[in-house]
Amino acid sequence: MQFRLLGPFEISTDDGRPFRLRSPKVRQVLALLLAKTHGVVPVEALIRELWGDHPPRSALTTLQTYVYHARKAFVAEAVGAPGRQLLVTCPPGYRMEVEDHEVDSIMFEQLIDRSRRELRNGQDEAAAQHLRQALDMCHGAVLANIPAGDALVAHIVYLEELRLRATELYIETNIRLGRHRELIPELRTLVKEHQLNEWFHGQLITILSLAGRRAEALNAYQDLRGILDSELGLEPSEELKRLQHEVLTSSSVDMFRLVGALPSAAVGQRA
Repeated sequence: MQFRLLGPFEISTDDGRPFRLRSPKVRQVLALLLAKTHGVVPVEALIRELWGDHPPRSALTTLQTYVYHARKAFVAEAVGAPGRQLLVTCPPGYRMEVEDHEVDSIMFEQLIDRSRRELRNGQDEAAAQHLRQALDMCHGAVLANIPAGDALVAHIVYLEELRLRATELYIETNIRLGRHRELIPELRTLVKEHQLNEWFHGQLITILSLAGRRAEALNAYQDLRGILDSELGLEPSEELKRLQHEVLTSSSVDMFRLVGALPSAAVGQRA
């Protein structure tokens, strides 16, 4: 059995069958409970998630109906072992009784934490493998098929930012391991998906130059310059300007020194 939040909200049964709850509101309730795994979510927090600051008079009864339908579906679809209670009443609210390995977002966080420890210990190869494993768990926008209130929006933002940082760590680690050419296709995709993220552009420019593709590196810089000008009316950052100059003037030995020249955190979207 597994609950998947790293993409459209989905459930798989113990025998591996995919199962998707039809009601968006029931999915929303479960998603918030899973976001707070190992903790109790008060009834008031669930009502606020579902209806904001203006809940209907029937809010409590309706919430109880959603919980009833979720429990009924778990039994009907054999989600979990017979007799196992997944969604339990625990005053002042409800809690999901699941193991860490049964929720993909928890496994995702644990893999990233593990990779960070490995990087601190100089285990770059192991870190790269675990970061790749974590990123492969992501299948589109987090909770893409769920209406999200304030609490879920905050959790979605957190997981998306964590995914972005894991991607950065994966790229940094593989550059240190000398896998420059292998990263080019992935970085080309990333700069299209995150057009205003100068860090991704900078890494693409760097590894294209390291791979002996200086003309493409300079074209990548011009692409970024055009995007920033058209979208924000800005020039690339000073770090990127210096990087372009180094691509024009430096040897490959100098470029290896530049691998760590850009900040390790994404420059991000500048206003």
